[in-house]
Amino acid sequence: MHRTTRIKITELNPHLMCALCGGYFIDATTIVECLHSFCKTCIVRYLETNKYCPMCDVQVHKTRPLLSIRSDKTLQDIVYKLVPGLFKDEMKRRRDFYAAYPVAEVPNGSNEDRGEVSEQDKGNLTDDEIVSLSIEFYEGSREEKKGTVENGDLEKEKVSNGVRFLRCPAAMTVMHLAKFLRNKMDVPSKYKVEVLYEDEPLKEYYTLMDIAYIYPWRR
Repeated sequence: MHRTTRIKITELNPHLMCALCGGYFIDATTIVECLHSFCKTCIVRYLETNKYCPMCDVQVHKTRPLLSIRSDKTLQDIVYKLVPGLFKDEMKRRRDFYAAYPVAEVPNGSNEDRGEVSEQDKGNLTDDEIVSLSIEFYEGSREEKKGTVENGDLEKEKVSNGVRFLRCPAAMTVMHLAKFLRNKMDVPSKYKVEVLYEDEPLKEYYTLMDIAYIYPWRR
């Protein structure tokens, strides 16, 4: 059985921290030419007087270096999810800034730019948080279902569109969820219980938190 390996956040720091300010990425921005990433404010300020990457010296752009940087939302989401409290602290800092300097308000800025997004709205979870989910029987193909019933493997065909609703801690694994379903539904031991996301079987060691982060899940 797969064993979950725990690593310390300090081991990941080289991939989560800006080389210019030494802090965790905020508004992570990546240079297109070399794929090195920095905080947006850090790299924009740096490129005002330099045209080379501060890490590898590759030329960013001969005349307009800001054209060769891109916002990296995926990287920023990873940083927020791995560093406890970072998202909450950053949102508070932005709210405090705009409260102190209302004239600095950006008309087209998003709620996150203004610090008005909570951790719940962002989708960040904690191990002990309760997750609500619905579970349906997987229908499969009609031919497979027909053959199974005709062969006598099932005494009667179950209602394929039945929905079950559960409230589980975010740290619950797919393996424990499958065991719970087996006991709750009285599934004979000769059958294998799998939990799928759409058509993809989920790995036993995935937690509900993992699934929420891996797949396009929203509160």
